[in-house]
Amino acid sequence: MQSEPLNGNLHNKVPDAVESAATPPADGTIAEVGGRTCVYYDGYWIKYYEPPPETLTAKKGLIEALTRRLFNHVEHGINIPGFRLAEARAAYERETDPERKRVNGAMLAGALFNRATTIFTKLVELQADGVEVEPDDALMKECGDYLLEALELGRLVRHRGGDEGIDELWGEPFKAFSQPIATFYQSRYVKIAQTMRDIDRITGTIAATFEGSKQLPELKPQLDELAEAAKRKCEILRTDPVIFSVWPAFVVASDRLKRVQPRLPPAPTLRDIHEAQEANRILKVGTALVSHIVRARVPMPKSTRELIDKCDRFRRTFLDPRLTAPCANTDGEPQRPTPP
Repeated sequence: MQSEPLNGNLHNKVPDAVESAATPPADGTIAEVGGRTCVYYDGYWIKYYEPPPETLTAKKGLIEALTRRLFNHVEHGINIPGFRLAEARAAYERETDPERKRVNGAMLAGALFNRATTIFTKLVELQADGVEVEPDDALMKECGDYLLEALELGRLVRHRGGDEGIDELWGEPFKAFSQPIATFYQSRYVKIAQTMRDIDRITGTIAATFEGSKQLPELKPQLDELAEAAKRKCEILRTDPVIFSVWPAFVVASDRLKRVQPRLPPAPTLRDIHEAQEANRILKVGTALVSHIVRARVPMPKSTRELIDKCDRFRRTFLDPRLTAPCANTDGEPQRPTPP
């Protein structure tokens, strides 16, 4: 497959067939956009992939992939083998310290997921040997119970960055188990659209925060580049050949933003230095958050809210004209007046 171009806002481009419509396309609409087959959800055109056939083998592969993805994004030390489930449960039940019990609960969740995956693998092997496996089979029910319990405990698990849990990832293997594969794919497109929305929200907030800044006067083009590359990355499967152009574009856009340094005046005041330091923190945190969201392909609402709060405090502190009037203190440093 030929690599697709990355320039242009492909996610917001409306196909000619629906461009003249008075209302936006209905969610689930499939159309050609920029030479790609896309599906529309919540304001975004997302690259469409045909779901695999509805078989136990396909479900097994999907659950295994989702479980690997889950453990790639959560805190270390909780990928406990399923055969240690009894040990993990006993440790969780006897722990009394709240902080340690949270970690034990996360370890139990990992063991439950791995036990469920093992059961599903064995069921698929039996099916391959000609043994009929009915949906109400006792082992199928046991597998579902393990996944459901792991989902309940998933709220105790933190993202690998330490900021928050990502409950969405814990629910996906259970959804893949309990829903038809086509329905699960549809739910993933909804989540990807929400992820794209938050990418736009984060990069747009950072751009608005530094609008009018003398230290960072040309930041928006680089944020736009990051947003476009990030949205392309979160819609692409790793098995898609286009990953060889999409992933490098995202890495380069992230690296360029990380290298941005505020421009200090020749004789900076303490306030100038403080502004530069806070600006660097926001860029670092914002770029890392976009990277976490893109790799997990789910929103991270708590971290997003915290970043937006940081941006709001920065702008009110350093760039709001009412709060940055040139009042000087006895040391000759600018002093922030009391707002009206």
